[in-house]
Amino acid sequence: MTVYFIGAGPGAPDLITVRGLRLIERCPVCLFAGSLVPEEIVKAAPEDALVKDTAPMHLDEIIAEMAAAHEKGQDVARVHSGDPAIYGAVAEQMRRLDALDIPYDVVPGVPAFAATAARLKTELTLPEIAQTVIITRTEMKASSMPEFETLEILGKSRATLAIHLSIRNLAHIRDTLTPYYGEDCPVVIAYRATWPDELFIRTTLKDMADEVRKAKITRTALVMVGKVFGNVAFRDSDLYNSDFSHVLRNVGKKKKVG
Repeated sequence: MTVYFIGAGPGAPDLITVRGLRLIERCPVCLFAGSLVPEEIVKAAPEDALVKDTAPMHLDEIIAEMAAAHEKGQDVARVHSGDPAIYGAVAEQMRRLDALDIPYDVVPGVPAFAATAARLKTELTLPEIAQTVIITRTEMKASSMPEFETLEILGKSRATLAIHLSIRNLAHIRDTLTPYYGEDCPVVIAYRATWPDELFIRTTLKDMADEVRKAKITRTALVMVGKVFGNVAFRDSDLYNSDFSHVLRNVGKKKKVG
C-alpha cells in the first residue's frame, strides 16, 4: 500500500502527468483538494473508489483516512493542485505518515507559474534580462515569512518574481518593490491560469491594485513581476549560436572517420 501525493497541475485537466492520471484511475481511495483540483480529474477514479474532498477536513481527519486505507491495503491518490512541492502542505502529511510507518511517493505536477508563462507565451529567463525566478509569498493570515525571505530582501535581486497567496496584499508589494523594480515595471496578474475562466491582467506595479480592484479578483491569483513581461530587447542565447561550441556541438572540429 502506498499514498501517492499527486500534482494535478494548474487547472486544465489534460495538464496532469500521465503517471498521476494512471494512479488516480487505479487507486481505490482518492483524497483531493476540492477547491482547485478539476472535477474531470477526480472523475477518473474507479467507480467504486472512495472519493473525498479534503477542503473541509483538518489534518487529523485526512491522516485518519490514509491510515484506514493502510489497514485495508488500499493505495491512496492524494491529489493536490499545481505541484505538491510548492505551498502544498504535504510535508506535514509526510511527517505524520513517517510516524505511522505508512509508505508514500510523490508525483510532480505543472506549477502555476510555469502554466502562466506558457499561456503568456513568454520565457521567464531572458539572456541578460533575468536569469533567476523566485517563487515566494507575502506574510498575511498564514504562517509568517522567515526573517531573510522578506519581499524587501528578495526584491533587491530584481529577478522574475512569482508571488503566491498575496492578491490582497498588492499595496505592500507595490511599496516594497518599487524602489528596486520601478513603478513602471511590468506585472501580470494571473487568475486561474488554464481554467475556462482564466484571466490575465497586464499592468504595472503602480497600477496593479487599481486593475485588480476593477476586475474584482480577490483569490486564486498569482502575481508575476519582472522585466521579462514587458516589450524588452534581449540578445539571442548562445545555446543555438552557430559560433558557440559545447560538448554536443564542437565548432571547427572534424569528426574522426574509422
